[in-house]
Amino acid sequence: MAEDLSQEFDLEEIMREFGSQEPGEKNPDEAIPETAPEEAPGETEPDLTGQTIRMEPVTEPAEAPEEEPEEPTEEAPAEEIQPEEGQPEEVPAEEPGEEPPAEEAPEAFSEHWEPEFEQPMGEYVPPQPILFQPRSRLRELKRQLIAGPEKLYYELTEKGLGKLQAAIFLSALLVILSGLSTALYAMNMVDPSRLRLMVFFQIFVMLLSGLLGSFQLIDGLFAPFRKRFTLNTLLLITFLVSCVDAFFCLRQLRVPCCAVYSLQVTLSLCNAYQERVDRMGMLDTMRKATRLEGISACPDYYEGAAGFLRKEGQVSDFMDNLDRRSAPQKAQDLYALIAFLASAAIAAVAGVMGGSASAFFQVWAVSLLAAAPASAFVIFSRPAAILQRRLHRLGTVICGWQGIVGLSGKAVFPLSHKDLFPGNMVKMNGVKFFGRRDPDEIVAYSTALMVAAGSALAPLFTQVLDSRNGRHYDAQAFRAYEGGIGCQVKGEPVLAGSAAFLRQMGVEVPQNIQLADGVYVAVDGELCGLFAMTYGKSKSTVAGLTTLSAHKNLRPLVLSREFSLSEQSLHARLGLKTKKFIFPQEPEALWQKEAPEDAPCLLLTTRDGLSPIAYGITGARALRLTWILGLVIHLIGGILGLGIMLTLVLLGSLHLLTPANLLLYHCIWLIPGILITEWTRTI
Repeated sequence: MAEDLSQEFDLEEIMREFGSQEPGEKNPDEAIPETAPEEAPGETEPDLTGQTIRMEPVTEPAEAPEEEPEEPTEEAPAEEIQPEEGQPEEVPAEEPGEEPPAEEAPEAFSEHWEPEFEQPMGEYVPPQPILFQPRSRLRELKRQLIAGPEKLYYELTEKGLGKLQAAIFLSALLVILSGLSTALYAMNMVDPSRLRLMVFFQIFVMLLSGLLGSFQLIDGLFAPFRKRFTLNTLLLITFLVSCVDAFFCLRQLRVPCCAVYSLQVTLSLCNAYQERVDRMGMLDTMRKATRLEGISACPDYYEGAAGFLRKEGQVSDFMDNLDRRSAPQKAQDLYALIAFLASAAIAAVAGVMGGSASAFFQVWAVSLLAAAPASAFVIFSRPAAILQRRLHRLGTVICGWQGIVGLSGKAVFPLSHKDLFPGNMVKMNGVKFFGRRDPDEIVAYSTALMVAAGSALAPLFTQVLDSRNGRHYDAQAFRAYEGGIGCQVKGEPVLAGSAAFLRQMGVEVPQNIQLADGVYVAVDGELCGLFAMTYGKSKSTVAGLTTLSAHKNLRPLVLSREFSLSEQSLHARLGLKTKKFIFPQEPEALWQKEAPEDAPCLLLTTRDGLSPIAYGITGARALRLTWILGLVIHLIGGILGLGIMLTLVLLGSLHLLTPANLLLYHCIWLIPGILITEWTRTI
């Protein structure tokens, strides 16, 4: 109280604080628009030379500095003296020189003062920020993530990767040792007296490999109980048959094909490692999510092509497809069963023709090894793990085989202005006014037109209008043209667009104005303002658009409402080849289309931006192609191996079934198998 009573107020300062002033008086704090005051009354062209345009900078309104309270004087009382009960409260007399309060303005001022501008047509309500998800939805999302992905993630973390890595290292070492000994035997560099020792060594390597791959053998044992016959089941049968064949090898001093079996076990361990890495990466991406945005497919979205549309993602979309086997994996399981039966049939033919159990088990063991090229164990897990490492950095997961199939085929991806220029990539550098209209009125008319058009530039124009303390108008009779927009504000026609558009509409625009990214505004057929815009280039957006355009059956579909956005302007602003971009004639009809309610999410992303979605879509397409192509190549290799075995049995050339020849056959098929799995690195 003491501080408030001691402060001195000046009426002029109070009126200046609220923006009031005498009629005809200039406000010194108000920015003076850049006009040509010394122009002759009859001149209409702005004073411009060449391509140089002086822009009035768009600045934020400066906040008034807070006034520090004055220190109380010695005459001010330290505390208020309350009147005693029953006594009237004394009213302190005004001290000479004390100013009257602000509400008691002089009568002459209240009679003659008028507001500088008219009242706005409608009350301006600033837009409220829309939260992506309420707190209750975030709590529910976290509850589902903790119960699902996070729980599984910590279970896999407890198992770790160290044991698998050690097993892979030891198994690879065994492959090298057994492969070297097999090569020495093939080159006749092994003393016949040491042949039994070499057979023992090969059998010992096979047993050690079986021990290192015991978890894969156990998985193959229980797979038939889950109505599956996998390569691990075939690997278990191969191990059992090879153990029986090893007994005959010791009796006949015949070197078994243990190096090939060790190679298969090594790649089976690599498959388990890659599957665990892939799953841990997906679970880690999901458990850290604070938002989930899904991508679903809308059939027949544009000219018969499906459209990938955004929708709210659910945790169940990911969890329900986590353990589902894909169609190529099911085809591989079916082949493994057929290969087992075919190898048994070939062995039966060899047993009948050879008339001995030794020939039967020798041919069966070699046929089982030839039926499954070693790289077939990793054709699914390795490319998926390579892709997931990249998607993990982007916060994206693919919803299983369902998502891979749904994201393939002929499709379009709708793009909004926010996708092309996210965040603050679009800025206003300055404003140039022409003619004799009030600059605030020009900004107000332009803002009304941008708001009516639903333009992405509307927030920038609104910000400029608010910084100038301008009025907000409502636009009527809005209409969109090719290259521009128009409406009526207070009964006056307003046009906005490029310089070529205004010239086409009959507005005189000086030829020396060359501003490609400017918004030209005309009121009542006269050029009144030029707003200079700057479009920034986001690396994430450019990378996403580049990868979307790289696929043959996937095309970006631009659905932006911006009048200034065209194929040429997009190429100039982002530096991209826009030949594959689609600019539909009626984008409004496509905006109304939505994905069916029961359409599943094919892709989930936890981050904003175009790159996470774009790389997820193209990654799913690359993964599907890799799986199918890898399956076909390995089926050819396995069928060819069984055919060679049948031919050798029918010709009676069992002496060609040497460990060196079989190892060489696997090494040949290992090269294309590993190269195919690298395909997903190219997205």
